[in-house]
Amino acid sequence: MLVDDIDRRLLRHLQADPDLPTAALAQAAGLTTATCWRRLEKLSSGGIIRRKTAIINWRALGFEVEVSLRVTLDKTARTAFDEFIAAAREVPEVHEIQTFLGVVDVRLNVLARDVAHYQDIYRTRILALPHISDIEALMLVSNVAHAPGLPL
Repeated sequence: MLVDDIDRRLLRHLQADPDLPTAALAQAAGLTTATCWRRLEKLSSGGIIRRKTAIINWRALGFEVEVSLRVTLDKTARTAFDEFIAAAREVPEVHEIQTFLGVVDVRLNVLARDVAHYQDIYRTRILALPHISDIEALMLVSNVAHAPGLPL
């Protein structure tokens, strides 16, 4: 799908404030409400805008620890990836799962209330996941830079 400068302008405003009503978004982008609505529909049906989501501050909910686990799988079983990912999805504290090409096969992002909670998750749930050959834990200390949107 081709995206023009007007679409990029809409997307920039939408990234900055996803809760803007269509009329306000149209005004900010210099469009009529009808034109804005049609373009938003086109961007949605074209797969550019997938959905609007809420960004929840997990620290405000009592989760103080974030750990990134780099997992290398024992790939002697043909179903290792599928079985590992299916089991990892069952761990409620696993916030994100990514797969990679290279030495590291999977990255799990784990949220915990505190270090003791993380240790319990790690020992009882993570180490019980199938096909783990090697695992490396990186505990988040701080976010130095974070770009929530794309450079449109």
